[in-house]
Amino acid sequence: MARPVLDDEEQKPLDPAVEKVRRKLVRFVAINLGLLFIALMAVVAAIVYKSRTATPPAEVAVQAPSPGGVAEGQITLPAGARIVSQSLSGDRLSLQLELADGSRAIYIYDTAARRVIGKFAIAEE
Repeated sequence: MARPVLDDEEQKPLDPAVEKVRRKLVRFVAINLGLLFIALMAVVAAIVYKSRTATPPAEVAVQAPSPGGVAEGQITLPAGARIVSQSLSGDRLSLQLELADGSRAIYIYDTAARRVIGKFAIAEE
């Protein structure tokens, strides 16, 4: 097998100015790769730290019903109010009320804490 013929251009040493630029470029690339590696290791360390210290999500606490098998309680509403609609999500009950004066309001009741946790008046602009 014959050896390939090498060009004379490839054998000549680089011009000193070009060699200086090449060295700066190699140093620049080495520094940036080092910084990128350090940043990547910091992200991996943060992920590992978070995964070890993370607490499992809290489960929704469901209260056991009374001995009769039915959950019981009382929600106090303003006098003269009537329930227009209701919605249940988890331990929260949303009640849309028509009050005695004809205005409307939304009450949010927490069934686990057995108390009203929000009152929102509905007003027209």
